[in-house]
Amino acid sequence: MTVTVLVPDEHGVAALSDLDGVRAVRYPSLDELPAEAAEAQVLVPGIGVPPGPDVYSRLPALRLVQLLTAGVEHWTGTVPEGVMLSTGRGAHGASTAEWAMTALLTVYREFREFEAARIERRWASHVTETLQGKRVLVLGAGDLGQDLRRKLDAFDAHATLVGTRARDGVHGLDELDALIPEHDAVVLVVPLTSATRGMVDARFLARMPDGAILVNAARGAVVDTDALLAELRSGRLRAALDVTDPEPLPSDHPLWSAPGLLLTPHVGGACAGHRDRAYRVVAEQVARFVAGERPANLVRGEY
Repeated sequence: MTVTVLVPDEHGVAALSDLDGVRAVRYPSLDELPAEAAEAQVLVPGIGVPPGPDVYSRLPALRLVQLLTAGVEHWTGTVPEGVMLSTGRGAHGASTAEWAMTALLTVYREFREFEAARIERRWASHVTETLQGKRVLVLGAGDLGQDLRRKLDAFDAHATLVGTRARDGVHGLDELDALIPEHDAVVLVVPLTSATRGMVDARFLARMPDGAILVNAARGAVVDTDALLAELRSGRLRAALDVTDPEPLPSDHPLWSAPGLLLTPHVGGACAGHRDRAYRVVAEQVARFVAGERPANLVRGEY
């Protein structure tokens, strides 16, 4: 039996072309599904807003929605009952960990300040902080957190991973209150769920030591923006954000002018080869589905 998989671009067609038992069909848009939609068992949506119920009504054979990204917060409650949902976890972890390392190094080694001095033609030589020896608390112990720990180890920093539950090499969330004050930086790489929404609130931030850095490579809503703004304005904490709440950030939002903040526009995973990496994960998940196995990245539904 051949499984029809709907993909949003030619990259998807090429990535799945070598899989036995798979027929990849490109669709122009979710509003213009091809005739093959009637038999499609797998849908790979483009990156963006989830489709409405009317789209699923035109996919009567659908059994799996396979995402190109790891985030599922926009998909919760949107996929019909009986249809599995699988993520692109593993595609962008290394790139996002690289962004987090760049953010920490930029802040500690004051590259922004040196660049500002260059523009002003000032030779502003001075001693900076270093990432070496810093204690970094990584909140999230999935592939991204594990990759970040390896990178931090290479820079002679000390990484502590925190996951939902304690296990070998990973602390549990119940230890978080005690761990926060012992670390020079906190890096957020958790998914956005009901448990993590607003997790980094005024109380959390107050437990961070003076001069500590908060790095958010997760989702903006994990952090209470007003609470973070208060800490930045006081000068007690610093931050590096790749994500914000709200997002995109309105032009009149106070985060734009907050002191001690490094801000990038959600580009942690947006680097060369990101599409190839995403479809490599998609191909792995689809191959398992076709073989009658449970996709490794399944977050809802059973095979």
